[in-house]
Amino acid sequence: MDQSRWCIAGIQRVRSFSGEDEGTDKALKLAYGSLSLPHPPATPDAPLAAACAAWSGVDRISSLPDEILRNVVARLPGCRENPLWRPGLEDTLGVTNEVSDILAAHPGPFRCVQITCCYLDMNREKIKGWLKLVAGKGVQELAFINRPWPLDLPLPTTLFSCTSLIRLHIGAWKLPNTASLPDAVAFPHLQELFLTLITMKDQDLAFLLERSPVLEVLTIITSQRDVRLCLVSRNLRCLQLGMSCLGDFTVVEAPRLERFFLLMTHRIRGNKFSRIKIGNAPNMRMLGYWPPGQHELQIGNTIIEVSPSTIIPSVKILALQVHFEVRNEVKTVSTFLKCFPNVETLHIHSVKVDRPTGKVNLKFWQEACPVGCLQHVKKLVIHGFQGNKSEHAFIKFIAERAHALKMMVIFLCLESFSSSNCLDSKMRPFFTVKCASKDIKVIRFKL
Repeated sequence: MDQSRWCIAGIQRVRSFSGEDEGTDKALKLAYGSLSLPHPPATPDAPLAAACAAWSGVDRISSLPDEILRNVVARLPGCRENPLWRPGLEDTLGVTNEVSDILAAHPGPFRCVQITCCYLDMNREKIKGWLKLVAGKGVQELAFINRPWPLDLPLPTTLFSCTSLIRLHIGAWKLPNTASLPDAVAFPHLQELFLTLITMKDQDLAFLLERSPVLEVLTIITSQRDVRLCLVSRNLRCLQLGMSCLGDFTVVEAPRLERFFLLMTHRIRGNKFSRIKIGNAPNMRMLGYWPPGQHELQIGNTIIEVSPSTIIPSVKILALQVHFEVRNEVKTVSTFLKCFPNVETLHIHSVKVDRPTGKVNLKFWQEACPVGCLQHVKKLVIHGFQGNKSEHAFIKFIAERAHALKMMVIFLCLESFSSSNCLDSKMRPFFTVKCASKDIKVIRFKL
């Protein structure tokens, strides 16, 4: 087997996968798909010396030290389909020896390794050897994802020897009992941590964060257990939680936190709500998508849904999920708008409801929201627009109140527009919208 021209860009999935339910399927697509896995830092182009040969000048690149050349090549743009060096693996069941040989033969250091589909429960000792190899050769970016069953396969503790990591994505594993790990275990350089389909206890998640002192980005997708956390981080800038049940979640101290993003999160079954408390996060600029009726937001000692007197001046981007045909939930929108008076970009995701429990009209918004709460809004984006009267009332209200508005984008929900006549009737109310802003000339509609 000729390995002279290979570099590990990734060991990719070669078979289709499916979950036992829709939620797991979505999580698997995030775990294995392009939404979460970074493109391997490689290029399909010819070797550097050959590229220089076509030029009449002197080839000074090839004379550079090997370490510099490897670093340069690793940073060149590439694509997953055509990396510079990549094994042509057709079946992940029979390649463990080859993978071991490839990892052993590579001179290192590893810029990026993606082990994403290898039936890892059948090759546990080999897997430990792989992790030792990449750890010994200074791996900086590692995606280590089980295929995906069983979901509670214990994560090899060898992973914690990869102290050179800058970015780590682990999926479909069960975290080990971190209390039994050596005191010296740490990820001193880790900046991004992505956890997908992970079974973990509260103390184990806290351990990971405590031992990652320079962590800037934390993403948790479809945790197999309820997520509870008391966060204290001097460096975290982005916190993303998706498709998980949240217990009480407290951001105690996060002075650099800028983005707090929620996607399809829910309260724990049987609880009235989950409480998300934000203590010291003075630089938070983006908050969303906030799901009404699922979580209770507390800023300092004030619960937002109860008292709109608290003002959060730092937030510039606000995203809300809204059931426009559930009157009690719509009321929370006006409360949020009052608490975030400096919002410049407002995203609204209109969610369908099976049983409408009340609509709101333009007068409701005019009475519920003071004039000043929309004075800085420059961009309004409506996602999942269905064309109902409550949506139209909200859009008309924003247009008439937001004097700084420059752009309005509306993404249509195709299921709600069954015919051209239906489209015409649902678009007609826009003809009467009068915009207060002189800078907005057109409303953009997108599919």
